[in-house]
Amino acid sequence: MQELGLFLRSRRERITPADVGLPGTGRRRTPGLRREELALLAGISATWYTYLEQGRDIRPSEQVLTALAEALRLDGAERDHLFRLAGQTPAGEVADERLTAEEAAVPLMLQPNPAYIIGNSYDVLSYNQAADDLFPNLTAQRPNFVRWVFTEPVARRVVVDWESEARGLLARLRTLAGRHPDHPRFTALIDELHAASAEVRAWWPRYDVQVRQSGRKRLRPPGCRITEFAYTAFHLAERPEQTLVVYSEVTSYKS
Repeated sequence: MQELGLFLRSRRERITPADVGLPGTGRRRTPGLRREELALLAGISATWYTYLEQGRDIRPSEQVLTALAEALRLDGAERDHLFRLAGQTPAGEVADERLTAEEAAVPLMLQPNPAYIIGNSYDVLSYNQAADDLFPNLTAQRPNFVRWVFTEPVARRVVVDWESEARGLLARLRTLAGRHPDHPRFTALIDELHAASAEVRAWWPRYDVQVRQSGRKRLRPPGCRITEFAYTAFHLAERPEQTLVVYSEVTSYKS
């Protein structure tokens, strides 16, 4: 329950009394709401909530978790993460990462659009030449998109808005890791990232969570000007945690 307590604390500390309509009480020693204030908003005992945040072995009900989620103003991804940490949703099995020949061939059929298939911990399982060109060194050794973003120096040049993109990626990894607590595939990757990246060490305790989604990002392909790409994510049938990601050029900017 230690992870649950840490997550609750991180969310409590980001909310001010003014955010929830409570009067200010002057100078505070800690950021955000006090434990007793959050307990009051959620309609639970302050002592019981303190035990929960301290990671004691107590099992909150669905009703209590719902009340805490509302009081903490959690979004959908955060609410799901809270329930999973509390054991209300069974931890998912880590999918077999092996692709069939037909699945592995899909990115090749999408050339010249950059495309790749990632597994549940962002291992790159299949890719085409356009993706290899767009993300230099991604597929060199132990290809993993999170590892590339945080440990490959060229990533900070290719990914124009590196900090915001990296924060979001780390939050999505946190969400996936929460579905598979203590699985060695995730723990090994997270330990490696902590050892290699000061940003991971600084951002991981924030407990940001997100779900995978489509969107747009600005990239600087090697030898090219800054280009905005739209990327679309598709889950493989019967393999919901394996994702096909396809990029298409939207706008090219003058460099």
